Amino acid sequence: MLRIHMTAADLGRVRLARAPALMWETALSVQWLTERPTGPAGAHWFGAVAARLPSATGLLGHLIPPRGYFPDFLTPYGAAADLPDALEPVLRTPPARIREDLALLPARSRSSFGVRTLATGDVHHLAHAVHRYHRVAVHPFRAAMHDSVAREHARAADLMTNGGTETLLSSLSPHLRWRPPVLEVAYPTDRELRLDGRGLLLVPSYFCHSLPITLVRQDATPVLVHPVSLRTHPTALGHSQPLTDLLGRSRAAVLQAAAHGGNTTQLADEADVLISSASQHLAVLRRAGLISSRRQANAVVHRVTPLGADLLGGARPVAPPDPSVSASCR
Repeated sequence: MLRIHMTAADLGRVRLARAPALMWETALSVQWLTERPTGPAGAHWFGAVAARLPSATGLLGHLIPPRGYFPDFLTPYGAAADLPDALEPVLRTPPARIREDLALLPARSRSSFGVRTLATGDVHHLAHAVHRYHRVAVHPFRAAMHDSVAREHARAADLMTNGGTETLLSSLSPHLRWRPPVLEVAYPTDRELRLDGRGLLLVPSYFCHSLPITLVRQDATPVLVHPVSLRTHPTALGHSQPLTDLLGRSRAAVLQAAAHGGNTTQLADEADVLISSASQHLAVLRRAGLISSRRQANAVVHRVTPLGADLLGGARPVAPPDPSVSASCR
């Protein structure tokens, strides 16, 4: 079990990631591939990518074993919009830090040619491997990934807005248990993490398929990556005709825009409708329980509710995994 000790200051500094963390998603998808995922979304993804990737995914397979530790430097958190931006801090990691992280890998992984080359500070092979893998295994599924993470953010934000941080920690995941002042996290090993006023960043992940995961080193803002509660089947995205038939084109577009959250003007721009029309559609969607609206500073921010998220994505609940499985934890 991972026990995260939180002060009152930490509770005030719990933050929610709004978008996928691309390097986390890439690394965790390598483990997903090795484990051969089940369920509609996982089975579709595996069938689409497995035959197009080298056995064990080459260098990434040595760096990211199916279970247990993989190097912290591979997963710096950042709100990067694309892979080059997300990969840049990885490639700028000091060679000494790379060697420290690689030293924690099993001997079998450390002995591979690619890992030994990386230990010298040569990151060119790593950059090539990440780009090639991401192009096949992650990028084609970006719509499903962004949709699922956006809906998870909406759910978490709703919990925090309506019940506060402690309600969020109590309700976010079946793998989390809030016992003030400690957040207990299902984990394959016993660890103690003291936040000491630094707060906690909660990062929902599409490809985190087992237990929550955190870093070995917690030098800056501590991060806890956790599985999304709902995954969108990738093939369901982009086929919104049934939703349009049900709600009408403009109202369906406003609901889809609300999946990312925003004020009335922002949603009107994204849905390509007049602000007055967006306001009318939002009022109808709110009465139907498909969105929630909360004032933040000088604006009212609209987000989809869990019911609205289900209607948008045709999402399916993810069954709680076996706590004894440690595929995604370190």
